[in-house]
Amino acid sequence: MFSRLTRPQAIAVCALPVVALFATAVFAPLPFSVAQPGLTANVLGENKGTEVITISGAPVRDTTGELRMTTIEATSPDTRVSLPDVIDSWFRTDQAVMPRDSVYPSGDSVKEIERHNEQQMKESQDAATQAALGYLGLDDKDVEVSLKLADVGGPSAGLLFSLGIVDKLDGDGTGGDLTGGRVIAGTGTIDAAGRVGAVGGVALKTQAAKRDGATVFLVPKAECGDARAELPKGLRLIPVTTLKSTVSSLVALETGKGSVPSC
Repeated sequence: MFSRLTRPQAIAVCALPVVALFATAVFAPLPFSVAQPGLTANVLGENKGTEVITISGAPVRDTTGELRMTTIEATSPDTRVSLPDVIDSWFRTDQAVMPRDSVYPSGDSVKEIERHNEQQMKESQDAATQAALGYLGLDDKDVEVSLKLADVGGPSAGLLFSLGIVDKLDGDGTGGDLTGGRVIAGTGTIDAAGRVGAVGGVALKTQAAKRDGATVFLVPKAECGDARAELPKGLRLIPVTTLKSTVSSLVALETGKGSVPSC
């Protein structure tokens, strides 16, 4: 024998699964990471008491200004990111929600990811050295370059490493600095041939650059749109595609001769 439910009772009973489903969706972990502007480091100077770029086998210049590589900080791969976290970050300009797989290789443990990032950094440093020495016409058998940057992984500092090597060895080619005394920041991978590649997270990296005193930001040309999205006031974007064209743009910016591209 079944009793008949009143209309309010029926609505309440039907609503219970919906409420339960909503509660599950709100508190369930989602496959996202929350990122924010990270540290920057001047590759022409020291990082945690150690010179970032050390060169032997060739004369090294004293430099002025700064070349700052930029990073983002993302929640760790084992951090639970829920719907409220995503919604909160969606409406903030200093945070971004990114698919976890775009930040960390899917299925890897934290230690595996750390090893992967360290390997990417090592490969990036080797490519950056080859690109810089190749640009300068120097043989890596004669010139030894050591690159050290603590607590940073991945390949996105490649362009700045190459520029730092070029600035320390040759500057602008006429005795001046590539920076012109400015604080210049940027991001971008680089291969041994000097080609610059996209990296992701550039809108957050421009904020880190501005926070740490940069007035110019070097961005892979393909990511100009992303860089403009949340561009801090007073930060000039220069799109880049190769090490050679980047050096040319910086020399033009310094001397006032020639054109400087913009996004």
